[in-house]
Amino acid sequence: MTLALSAVVLNDHAPAEFTAAVREVETAGLRTAWTYDHLSWRDMREGPWFNAVPLLAAAGAATSTVRLGTLVASPNFRHPVTFASEVVALDHVSSGRFELGVGAGTSAQDASVLGLEPLTPGQRQRRFEEWTTLLATLLSQPVTDVRGEFYTAHDARTLPGPLQAGGVPLTVAAAGPRGTAFAARTGTGWVTYGDPAARDPEAVTAGYVEAARRFERTRREVAPERTPRRLALVGRDEAGVFTRYGEFAQRLEDAGFDEVVVHWPRPDGRGVPAGALREVLRVHGL
Repeated sequence: MTLALSAVVLNDHAPAEFTAAVREVETAGLRTAWTYDHLSWRDMREGPWFNAVPLLAAAGAATSTVRLGTLVASPNFRHPVTFASEVVALDHVSSGRFELGVGAGTSAQDASVLGLEPLTPGQRQRRFEEWTTLLATLLSQPVTDVRGEFYTAHDARTLPGPLQAGGVPLTVAAAGPRGTAFAARTGTGWVTYGDPAARDPEAVTAGYVEAARRFERTRREVAPERTPRRLALVGRDEAGVFTRYGEFAQRLEDAGFDEVVVHWPRPDGRGVPAGALREVLRVHGL
């Protein structure tokens, strides 16, 4: 199997615990340790939650082979000028192992915490496209001047720039038609959650397969010359897929996915079931 395995490590870990978990991911041989980029998250809002950037910096300094990334950062509370500076620093701290995952952001708490007016879905997508385009521009050149609908960059300096030759890989989260077309045209990778309403393992798997088909149709229409990596993020409510994980992973690979991202095992059960981890690693040849 050529399907790569990566994992999300949640931000409720204290920095030392987060770094230790990322080291476990690295020792197991996974491709990437991802983390979410929220100020708070779902039903964990009342507990501890640490910022993704310093967590990833700590992990980058404590590891040497595993790639590290956001899955995903959004415009809800990040400005592209300041965030580009942080991305460059993370790429240098990790010796060129940083992966930038981005998404439009939802209308949940992260969207309202700064007191901003609510956006329609269309406005949120336009903002995201402008944000991502400016972020990519800042990461690709030393000086940027841009004035757009949502963001302005005046004599913005991004020095010394990313460490990675060719720049920091950009993975774009998308599900709807416009977002999927933007991901196909813009990202070096695309990530999907599958069907968020599915719970039965067969329905979950079918959701990913259908999402991959839609993405491939769109890619052929809007960017036939491009071949973004395709990532499947397995949600915390999709534990049923681990009962027949080998079959699930094979169907993802057959559908064209390059990488599957699971939640790293946790004592509270919000990740890969502890008893299933050995089989998951075996399926991926780890």
